[in-house]
Amino acid sequence: MEKLVIEGGKPLAGTIRIQGAKNAALPILAASILAKGKLVIENVPDLLDIQVMLNILNSLGGRTELENHTVSLDMTELSSSHIPEELMKQMRSSIFLMGPLLARFGTVTVYQPGGCAIGERKINLHLQGLEALGAKIMEQGNTIVCCAEQLKGAEIILDFPSVGATENIMMAAAAAEGKTTIHNAAREPEIQDLQHFLNAMGAQIYGAGTSTITIEGVHSFQPCTYRIIPDRIVAGTMMVAAAATRGNIILEQVNPQHLTSLIHVLKRSGVQVTYSGDIMNVQCGSRPKMMERVVTSPYPAFPTDLQSLIMVLLSLADGLSIVKETVFEGRFKHVDELNRMGADIRVDLSSAFIRGVPRLYGATVEATDLRAGAALVVAGLAAHGTTVVEQIHHIDRGYEQIEHVLRQLGARIYRLAPEEVLLQGNYPRN
Repeated sequence: MEKLVIEGGKPLAGTIRIQGAKNAALPILAASILAKGKLVIENVPDLLDIQVMLNILNSLGGRTELENHTVSLDMTELSSSHIPEELMKQMRSSIFLMGPLLARFGTVTVYQPGGCAIGERKINLHLQGLEALGAKIMEQGNTIVCCAEQLKGAEIILDFPSVGATENIMMAAAAAEGKTTIHNAAREPEIQDLQHFLNAMGAQIYGAGTSTITIEGVHSFQPCTYRIIPDRIVAGTMMVAAAATRGNIILEQVNPQHLTSLIHVLKRSGVQVTYSGDIMNVQCGSRPKMMERVVTSPYPAFPTDLQSLIMVLLSLADGLSIVKETVFEGRFKHVDELNRMGADIRVDLSSAFIRGVPRLYGATVEATDLRAGAALVVAGLAAHGTTVVEQIHHIDRGYEQIEHVLRQLGARIYRLAPEEVLLQGNYPRN
C-alpha cells in the first residue's frame, strides 16, 4: 500500500487553487440520468469516488469521459437500472442513484451499502422519502428493489436533515407528478448546487439552502453545461493546515460563505482570516488559543468533516478545549493516532477533551477514514520529525493529489509506492 512521508515543522506559505467539491459532483453526476443528450460538468475533481460513479454510469449504459476536470456524459442509451453490487460496495454515495433511476425507469435495484468507518449511515430516510412519493419497496436479504408506475408529489418531513436523503428525494420529485415539499431538509451548499444543476436542466425547485424545499415536477429534462462549486472541506483542511503550521497561505477559487462556521472558530483561536471575492488569506504567527467548546452539527453549524482537523489545531493550543461530535458516533478513531504523535486527548462518549501540548512529534500512523487521514497529514506537517501516514487510499477518496497541493505551499511531503522500502531519512527531498 502507498504511504505519505512528511517532514514536519515548516510553516506553509504560498498560493493554491481549491478543487471542485466531490460531495456536489457525485449527486450532480447521478442527476444527469434524468436527461438525454450530451451534458458537460466542469470543475470535477479527479478522485477515486468520481471514477467509481462514472464506472457505475457506464455499466448502466451511459457514456462518460473525464478529462482535465471536465466530465462529458451522455445518458441517452441508458439501458439498466440495476446497479452492480461490486461497484456499489466501492462507494456508499452510490445510494443516491436510486432517485433518478426510479424517476427514469420506474424501477431500480440496489444493495445495502453496509457500515461505515465513522458510524452507521442508515438509508431509512431515503426509502421513506421515496415511499412517500409512491414507490413500493421490497427488501430481500441485501437487495432492495423500488418500483413506481408514477411518482406523485407529497409532503415529506425528514426526521433528520440528511444530505443524501434530501438529494435522493429532490431528484425523484423533480420528475414526479405534482408538487413535493421537503421539510427539515439539509441546507448544505451541495444541496444548493444540486438544485441549480437540476433547474439548469429544466426542473422547478426552490428553497435549497433553507429547511424547506419545494419541487414542482416536470415531464422532461434538457442537457446543459454546469460548473461545480469549490470544495469547502478541502478549503477548510488547507486553512487549518496553515494555522497548525503557523503559516501564511492564499486560497483561490474558494467560497467564504460556505466556511463561516470554520472562519468563526479559527478567528476565536487567534488565526487571521481575510477574504475578498473568491480569494482568502489565512495566517497564524503564534500559538493558537484554546476553545471552550466546539460542537459539530448539520450545516450551517460546524461541520463534522472538519472535526478531526480542528482537534489537531487545538492539540497545539494552550489550555483545555472540548469538541463534541453530534453527527457520527464513530468519528473519534483518529484520537489514538494523534495521541501517538504526542497529543493529549481523552474521549468520553461523544466529547473529546483536548489538553494542548508544546509540540507534536512524528510517528507512523494509520488513516482510518477520509477526514481522519487528512487530519493526520496536517498533524504531520505541524509535528517535529518525520511522520508516515499509512492506508492513504482513504485520503485519495476526497483529496486530489494532496501531496502535490501541499508541496506548492512548501510542505515536505512525498508519496511512497508499495515497492519502495522506507528507511529513516532515506526518501526524496525537495
